[in-house]
Amino acid sequence: MKDIATIMTNFKGYSQCVDAYIETSQMNTLLGKDIFSAVLPLCKKNYTVISSVFPNPDQVISKFVLNIFHLKLQKYIQTKLADKNDMDKYLRNLYDMYISTQKVCDELVAANLVSADGNTATGDLRREALVNGAMAGATDGYASLEIRRLKAVLSNALNVYYNEKQHVKKQIQGGGFQELRRDLQAVIGTRANINIAQIENYGGETFLSEPLVVKMLNDAKTSFTRCKTLCTPNELHGTTIALLDALIQNLLIEHVDYALDLGLQSIPIAENKSPPQIYFFDIVNLANKIVRMFGEHFQESVLPCLSKQGECIQRKNTIMEQLENKLDAGLERAISAIVGWVKLHLQTEQKKTDFKPEGDIDTLASSACVAVVSYLNSVMDKIHAELEGDNLHAVSLELAVRLHRVIYDHLQNFQFNSAGAMIAICDVKEYRSAVCGRGPR
Repeated sequence: MKDIATIMTNFKGYSQCVDAYIETSQMNTLLGKDIFSAVLPLCKKNYTVISSVFPNPDQVISKFVLNIFHLKLQKYIQTKLADKNDMDKYLRNLYDMYISTQKVCDELVAANLVSADGNTATGDLRREALVNGAMAGATDGYASLEIRRLKAVLSNALNVYYNEKQHVKKQIQGGGFQELRRDLQAVIGTRANINIAQIENYGGETFLSEPLVVKMLNDAKTSFTRCKTLCTPNELHGTTIALLDALIQNLLIEHVDYALDLGLQSIPIAENKSPPQIYFFDIVNLANKIVRMFGEHFQESVLPCLSKQGECIQRKNTIMEQLENKLDAGLERAISAIVGWVKLHLQTEQKKTDFKPEGDIDTLASSACVAVVSYLNSVMDKIHAELEGDNLHAVSLELAVRLHRVIYDHLQNFQFNSAGAMIAICDVKEYRSAVCGRGPR
């Protein structure tokens, strides 16, 4: 057979003989559900025959492989990608087809049946050309589809979450004037015993969800992974930026920033007659967790897509600074509310006779102090449960300093006899234990 094939090389019909062999050898092959796994065994089997028969086996096997990619695989991929009605399914199939095609090429390169770089002089096939030939332009327009898909998926996840909470998102107006207006309304309402400001705490609901964030980050990770694989070098940077913008808008602005705005509005004013319930510490805890999750995702999924990372890092830092400012503002307002109530309660409930008792009495903390300490214990438990690291240290220290000032000024207004002085000492000890008793003093 090899002698005959060698003789045939001198005639014009030789190429037709090669084509006939390839067509016959590939007939009724690669017909299963996963044809990719069958490509390498088929090529190896036929390369043995080709090496024994044809005088130019490398050129023949190249044509053999080319026929598989440009006919068999291309047709299979086009069939798989024919339905674009379900965008998510289409993009999954597109990525799977591309990865499977690359894997087949890598297997052929490892078996020395295909060259990784190709050689036009010898006719060696180039890996990238084979992949592009099989995909036949299927990745054209991919970037816009991926961006549209991620925006839709993230937006839908948010809508489902808020619908489950039976919450209609509000248009929240920020700025110094709005804050001043709120505080004035709340002060007037408190003193007139009517709710003008309509401070709503939503029953302690934080409107932050770790499971939701995990889902959104997983959806984004899928997009960034596909983006890195399917985008051309010219498309990759712009597509990555667009995907990051979609994630920042939906996750950090529409979810975290919105929750912080609601949390800020729910913090009671400083001049509150009843002990203020501070749910903002819960929001701080969840917000910090979500920010850390986003930071890890940014490092693992976003930055690897980019050769120039400055623009992405700047976008991330900008939104992080915005969130941090609102967290700081909320913590400041929470501390003011706590200290304000303590001051008001001591002013109204502490009696002058508490520190100038008549006759023999037990040396115990005053009733006003007991009420304040009970509240402060619950507050400090919440702070230590929800805050950590620098936040915990800064908030605990600031609260302690302000309470010290309030209590010191408060005690300056009283006169003491010897028994009353002992009661004052008991009060101070209780205050100190409540505020500073959970860590190093």
